Amino acid sequence: MCFLSLTVGVIMTKQKANLSELMEGMRVLENKTAKLSRDRHDLNYTLGVILNFSSFPVTEYCPDKKCQPCRSDWILFQEKCYLFYEEDPWKTWEESRKYCRSKTADLVVINGLQEQEFISNHTNSYYDDSHGYWIGLYEKNGTWVWVDGRNDTLRFWIDRQLGTSGIYALMIPGSDPTHSWDPADDMFLNKFICESEVLIRSK
Repeated sequence: MCFLSLTVGVIMTKQKANLSELMEGMRVLENKTAKLSRDRHDLNYTLGVILNFSSFPVTEYCPDKKCQPCRSDWILFQEKCYLFYEEDPWKTWEESRKYCRSKTADLVVINGLQEQEFISNHTNSYYDDSHGYWIGLYEKNGTWVWVDGRNDTLRFWIDRQLGTSGIYALMIPGSDPTHSWDPADDMFLNKFICESEVLIRSK
């Protein structure tokens, strides 16, 4: 009887050990499955970004055959890429938007104070205090609307109008970020900011 009890005890101990190993194996498989699912989701996202291009600029995104989130000369911030256009000639709002869209991007849409401060920190005053950077905000039927179709709720307008009135928004460098937008006419030539999706999202 003692021998039988010992044998049963040994068998139960082995079964517990086997069950513990099985459970650990299942946890490992679940982790691997979750990682594969995330990788597949990220690859599908990247493919979606690539398919937006009529001709994907491989050398700009993948110099030395190693891909990066943003093209060369673009700056990464919070899963978006930004181009601060500083070249001559400066452009009207419509010309600026056309340029951004030729890069499979658009004029920047500002979603909050952090993004506004980031942009403010990457722009410099030039020419005079009424020149700035075009952003993707314009007036439509008396309402300020972003190029993605959403109404503006931030209202980071400058306290006093600097230039002529207009229906397109300029961000004036060197101003308090919460009071730095100024309405301007489209014939006014300025620098501008493009924004695009990242190619590769951070893990």
